[in-house]
Amino acid sequence: MAAGPGGGREAPEREQARLRGLAEAGLTARSDPDMDRFARMVARLLDVPVALVSLLEPERQVFPGMVGLGDPWASRRETPLTHSLCQYVVASREPLVLADVRADDLTRDSLAIPDMGVVAYAGMPLTDARGTVLGSLCAIDSVVREWTGREVQDLSDLAEACSAELRLRIANRQGEEARAAADEARRAAEQVLAGAELQLRAAEELTGTVSLLDVRRKVRELVSGLLKPSYVGLVLLDEGELRRVPDPDTAHAVEALFERYGPQDAFPTARALRERRTVTVPDRAHLVERYSAEAVAAYDSLGLQSAVCVPLPAVRGPLGVLVTGWAEPHRTDLTEYAALSAVAGYTAQAVERAVFLDERIDVAHQLQQAMLTTLPEVDGLDMAAVYLPAVSGEMVGGDWYDAIPLNVPPQALASLSEPLSSAASGPGPDAAALAVAAGGTLAITVGDITGHDIHAAAIMGQVRSMLRQAALDHPGQGPAAVVAALERAVAHLPLEAGGTLVHAHLRRQGPSWHVSWTNAGHPPPLLLHADGRVEELTVHDALFHHALTPPDRADQHVRLDPGSTLLLYTDGLVEQRRASIDDGIARAAAALLAHRGLPLPELLSRLTREVSGPHNSDDIVLMALRPAAQAAPPTAGTRAG
Repeated sequence: MAAGPGGGREAPEREQARLRGLAEAGLTARSDPDMDRFARMVARLLDVPVALVSLLEPERQVFPGMVGLGDPWASRRETPLTHSLCQYVVASREPLVLADVRADDLTRDSLAIPDMGVVAYAGMPLTDARGTVLGSLCAIDSVVREWTGREVQDLSDLAEACSAELRLRIANRQGEEARAAADEARRAAEQVLAGAELQLRAAEELTGTVSLLDVRRKVRELVSGLLKPSYVGLVLLDEGELRRVPDPDTAHAVEALFERYGPQDAFPTARALRERRTVTVPDRAHLVERYSAEAVAAYDSLGLQSAVCVPLPAVRGPLGVLVTGWAEPHRTDLTEYAALSAVAGYTAQAVERAVFLDERIDVAHQLQQAMLTTLPEVDGLDMAAVYLPAVSGEMVGGDWYDAIPLNVPPQALASLSEPLSSAASGPGPDAAALAVAAGGTLAITVGDITGHDIHAAAIMGQVRSMLRQAALDHPGQGPAAVVAALERAVAHLPLEAGGTLVHAHLRRQGPSWHVSWTNAGHPPPLLLHADGRVEELTVHDALFHHALTPPDRADQHVRLDPGSTLLLYTDGLVEQRRASIDDGIARAAAALLAHRGLPLPELLSRLTREVSGPHNSDDIVLMALRPAAQAAPPTAGTRAG
């Protein structure tokens, strides 16, 4: 005999009724597909590690539905009553919801605590048609957990659906006389479960949408799976008008012919918006009688005879309307109404988020594009650069490139050093002397500010301008001195800026170009030599950050000979989730060599397609430089950039 709520015994007549119900249901310590399905639903909907359909037999509890339980209990699908919290639900015939079973007088001594790791427990009664409690549908957590009202309600709803399944099985065992009622119970149970699944899917799938077209597609897929309509549409309130969001996958004439209309027009959707309630069109006669000729034409173009129009709720009034239509007369029942209302609620949240993101991302991308440099024309040097935003759309970053000419004071020409050898790389002659060229120096930068939001884009613009000013204010000095000046300015303002960059100065040396550069924690530039060797310019210092003490930065030096190409890039080109950054750099080097003969713009296009692929998850900046073929050397006093 099972224990009572205070440690006593369950009444004999109730125990007999329960055992009879269990026998009629035909469930015991074996896996049952439908019961396992309810357990999975509980685990997913309440986000718990363990969920059970637990039924109470005389000396044990059995689990025909189970997810997440460890051995030996998982393989046995049973425990003795010493490990049962279900017995208290059965005895009391009431839900048992505990944040910490160790702190409750009724349950603190249960062996489920030390042996099974049970800490938080929520159990709902499972009943037969006579109201006899057969067991419980329970959610279990291994940490203290305060169950929310919504979680308790969701568990209660699923328990009712599970109870309906149990009752159905019992009814089928009781003979032909109850079969009609059993069939109706099955339909009701399936509808409840389908509605719960739809709500779960809507919460999961619409949360990840980032654009209106994505919302439109997801809503159509969700509703079509449950209600099998002929058409699912989305109409939004836009600057005082109703606007149809086009289906991104299928062209519908109505979405072009009746793209916009007024909230006061005689359309079912407009009425649903005005009256802030669900409006149904059960058949075409109803549509013709109550709505305009334009509305009838719109429905006829879709081949619809019936529809349900549900407002998209928001604090300041409906955002629009969700439209579900059928090609035949359709009477919507309460379960379908509830499902559509739930989907409309999640759709409204997704629409608000998508509109907000679209506005922010559009502003941020405009800001980024406005701050990108138009590359100067430099005699004897070909240049190309490209900026690609993340394909996902919601990512806005601080990647940038820059190229500006720097004039060198005439007095600095006197300190010109001897030219570097073609193999020169690493620390070289005096930085001031190396900055001198007959006509000036070209300063280039590729950088990446930490972050993927509009704030990062704004910081990027400030850092770019400050670095330009530092370069202009330190004539004749090398890149390391310029970056150090930037860091001093960032620390002084203060400006919460951090990231990586490569800053380089280029000076003409006959047909070649001398490159002095410093790397602040950035991916290494790639130098394709004329002989086909690809060199990684790996020497670098620490990244720059407003909270870090600036390191002692050093200039590095290399020569860019005719036939060679210098590539600078940001990490979006070479970083992928399932590969190391070294693998990405190796792919970039191989692609650079394979397409060495292409013009620079086409070369950069090939690099982005082959290295990062068509679905880059981060912003990408590339800049390539190559001595121009057969270019005449500049005369003294001619600006090189």
